[in-house]
This record gives sequence, C-alpha cells and structure tokens, in this order.
Amino acid sequence: MTSSNFSDGVLNVVQYVGVGNVIELVKSIGIETFLVGLAEYIEDDFRRWNAFEKTPRLASHSKTGVIELMPTSDGEHYGFKYVNGHPKNPNVGLQTVTAFGVLSDVSTGYPCLVSEMTIMTGLRTAATSALAAKYLARPDARSMAIIGLGAQSEFQALAFRALLGVKRLQVFDIDSEAATKFCNNLSDMDFDIVVAATAEEAVSGADIITTVTADKRNATILSDNMVGAGVHINAVGGDCPGKTELQGDILRRADVFVEYPEQTRIEGEIQQMAPDFPVTELWQVIAGEAEGRRSSAQITIFDSVGFATEDFSALRFLRDKIQGTPFYTELDLTTQPEHPRDLYGLFRQQPTAPVERSAA
Repeated sequence: MTSSNFSDGVLNVVQYVGVGNVIELVKSIGIETFLVGLAEYIEDDFRRWNAFEKTPRLASHSKTGVIELMPTSDGEHYGFKYVNGHPKNPNVGLQTVTAFGVLSDVSTGYPCLVSEMTIMTGLRTAATSALAAKYLARPDARSMAIIGLGAQSEFQALAFRALLGVKRLQVFDIDSEAATKFCNNLSDMDFDIVVAATAEEAVSGADIITTVTADKRNATILSDNMVGAGVHINAVGGDCPGKTELQGDILRRADVFVEYPEQTRIEGEIQQMAPDFPVTELWQVIAGEAEGRRSSAQITIFDSVGFATEDFSALRFLRDKIQGTPFYTELDLTTQPEHPRDLYGLFRQQPTAPVERSAA
C-alpha cells in the first residue's frame, strides 16, 4: 500500500491503524523487539522533556470509572489519547481500558495518524515500566513479582525480559482464572513462572515488584513488611484519585520517581502523602540531571500513572513503523475543497448518490 502524507499534497487522507493492524505489525516485528524499539522512542522523548507542552490529563470521573483526554505537543506534532478506566467492565464482558489516539501536524492542524490505543497503551505502559527499571532497579535484578494478572500483566513480563533480562516470575492474583490465563499466554515464552498462593509469597526474594491491580479503591496490595532492602517497586495500578496499592510507610523509606508530579500527586501512590513529599522526575534521571539508584540496598519506587508524552512516543513509533507496510488503511477524514473557503461547493462538485429506501 502506498502511503499518503503531507508531502504528497493529499491532506484529507489520514493513515488509520486499527486493532488488527497493530496485532499484525507487532507479530511481523516480534513483540519483544517491538517493545525495545518503543522504549527507545519513549526514552528519546523523556530526554527532550522540556520540548513538550505538559498538563495533567483531563478527567471526567463517574461512579463506575473515568474517561480521560491526554494531550501534548512538541511544537511540530500534537498528539492526544482518549482513554477510559472502568474496573467493573470485565464483569459484563467488557475491557477495563479502551483507547484511541491521534497525531497531528502542528503547522497545518491536520491529523496525520489515527490509531487504536488499547493494545498500544498496554505496550507503552510496559515499555515505560521496564525503561524506568533500567535506571532504578539493581543491575543484577533477574526476578520479578507481579501482583495482579489482568490485561497488563503479560506485557509487563515481556518488557522486563526484553529490556532487563528478567526470566523468573513470581505471580499472584486473587482470581485463579487470571493466573491460569497468564501462564497459558506465556507458556511458550521460556519463563520460569511460580504461581504463589498469596501476595506475600509472590514478593518473597523478588528483585522487582510490580503491582498492577484494577480495583478502584485505596487498597494495601503491598504492605511495609513485604518490602526488603534493594527492591525496586513498579507501582502501576494506582492511577486515579482514591486508588492506591502501596502502604504509605513504604513510600516514606524509599526514593520515589514519577513522570509528571502535578499529575502523580493527584492520581498516584503519592496522593497519600503531603503535598511537599519529595519525588524525583524520571526524565531528570534519564537525562543525567538527577541520580537514580545509588546503592544496592536502596528501595526505589516508580510511581507510574501514565503520561501523555508516552502516548505521543507510541504514536510516533507506530507512524514510523507502518510506512511501506500493509498495516494501515486510509481514511477520508478531512475535507479538501478545490477552494479552501468554498466548503459548500463540495456538494456541487461531488453530488452524492441518491439514497435507496426500501418499500414499507
């Protein structure tokens, strides 16, 4: 398929990447290779953090969940993601999280890419987690506990293996079917998987602990007595007001790293703490402006809530990877009248076919 872009002078045709397109693209590249490449784009954008417009996501909360818009721009491109989070959706056969995203050209305001972002959010969240751990976990970390085996869990396991070489997984979920699903999905991936009977058993001896539960409440998934010296905690599940996973005492004796403090203080684990609770921004560590891990005994926490630049990176990566491939379609999304001010003229130039009505 030939790609249409702005240089072709065809501005009304936008590249669209659907669910099937993403699946086939990832399969053609290999999921771990895809995650490594995606992490590189995310890392590059963290290094140029100051180039981006930044704002906490715009959230509309309800009793059943949240719908959010996550916008950002680097001055050349503008991107946003629409995403929901509804923890009770699986009870009626629906996903907890669904999303789509748009990447646009700032110079014209025209969209150039529209994509599904449900799968891509799973991939970019895992890639960001593993990227943070590359800077914050002990260099010899090879085992990881995962508490919560929902839709994000397999992506986390694969990203940590691809970027850090983690192969031993100690996992736990209150739902035994989730554990069965997890083990089945990774059965041919050469992991050493131990399904634990409790969360305490899962974290015992693990170098890295990932918490990624979906319940929308303040919960103690990880208590202070479960965390030993030298552990890196990848706290993923606390991502909205009133939803946390870590006991506050863990935060007090650890060094906490965040994406964007203004958002994390509202949505992350540190919403439990005072407004002046000290944190370090991840971009500063990646750019060499702040220290990450200083010793083998240090406890580090990545208080991850997901930030718009990561979705921007994912959209950039996707745009670059689909060029010259069959893994997208073209949408006639915006108008292109012969004369820019003559929008009504489109009705005269391109008459529509008559509507056929069936007999009553």
